[in-house]
Amino acid sequence: MRIQSFALACAVTAVSMVSVYAQDAAKPAAEAAKPKKPAAPAMTPKQKASYGIGMNVGRSIKQQGLGADDLDVNAVARGIFDALAGKEPALSQGELSAAFTELQRMIEAKKTAAAAKNAEGGKKFLAANAKKPGVKTTKTGLQYEIIRSGSGATPTKSDTVTTHYKGQLINGDIFDGSYRGKGPTPADEPISFPVGGVIAGWTEALQMMKVGDKWRLFIPSELAYGERGAGADIGPGATLIFEIELIAIK
Repeated sequence: MRIQSFALACAVTAVSMVSVYAQDAAKPAAEAAKPKKPAAPAMTPKQKASYGIGMNVGRSIKQQGLGADDLDVNAVARGIFDALAGKEPALSQGELSAAFTELQRMIEAKKTAAAAKNAEGGKKFLAANAKKPGVKTTKTGLQYEIIRSGSGATPTKSDTVTTHYKGQLINGDIFDGSYRGKGPTPADEPISFPVGGVIAGWTEALQMMKVGDKWRLFIPSELAYGERGAGADIGPGATLIFEIELIAIK
């Protein structure tokens, strides 16, 4: 991430975090035991719009690897206030550049540690999962379980397919899908994509499936998003689980 990205992260994080977290974080633990105060007055349209902008920007920053623990909320708030007030920066450009470089180093170290932890957990999970009845393992390390068998054609890498799917982490957290319940409903729209345009684990599995098949895939990190992860929900080195139903070949 470039230095400018960290500058933007520091500036806009305060918008989404200061009003929500700063006051609560400053309260002593004993404060939590006191009777609850009356509900705060409803926000004005201006405040609601400002909050919405802050939430959207905050989510975007989080996807880049920055979190509340990586920043000093009070310092971020001061930086925003000084900028809006037209004040001279409290730090020189050299000091800021050095600070952003150090922040980037810390973020990379954090990601490396998370990747190692996730990879180790994934290996243990896959080793145990491989011993379960009905689970098959390919040469690449992809594991799959056939939930329902179809009798249609099998797609090639150059085909585009239509599917229903749901993805989750090995801890059970759902991060994506064409439906949210136990199964798709008539209101849920299936997703179409090129077989060769998705993660390697999907590309491999789809070329073994037939239209009508429904499989459960257990995809090691190296066949998914690797050490880079994907967004805020899929961490670096994460092993993924998908239920995928092959509906059609376009």
